Amino acid sequence: MKFPVTSTAAHQGKTLIIDPDRETIEVLDASGQLLGDVPWGTVIEQVLDGESQDRYAHCRAHPRAPLAVKVHCTAPDGTAFDGLTGGIGGGGFFIESSSPLKQGTELSLEFSLPDRPYEPLRAKAKVAWVRSRPERYLLFPGMGVQFVDIDKKTQDLLVNLVEALNRSRTIS
Repeated sequence: MKFPVTSTAAHQGKTLIIDPDRETIEVLDASGQLLGDVPWGTVIEQVLDGESQDRYAHCRAHPRAPLAVKVHCTAPDGTAFDGLTGGIGGGGFFIESSSPLKQGTELSLEFSLPDRPYEPLRAKAKVAWVRSRPERYLLFPGMGVQFVDIDKKTQDLLVNLVEALNRSRTIS
């Protein structure tokens, strides 16, 4: 089946051909030349992976800031591992991992903030989204975790740190 691209301005004139026998989507330029094809599995994986944390930016109640913090994670089955955050916020973390857990997995987290390195903080979280492969050579694979149980003091410490980090980035 052929589908002309008519409303996506950057790609008008191109054509998509869905080939059910090969389970691919071919892309042709305006002159009918094959630009390439994508296996259905790749498209499905992209949809299931959630593409990027930007997809969920509108759902966040708290600002985020890029910051590497060591975090100890424990799953309900007792599996434990240490990770490094790529971003923090009052509502959750992005934890870099080459083997992110499945969406919906619950975790117990233990971490310390840079201004309080000897004060362990704890929270419970669930995996909200997953990036299983690097993107654009800049974004590491990992998982976005959303806090489901965090005490007010710990959340306030995170919110204040993020505000300070974001303020210092806009001043410099």
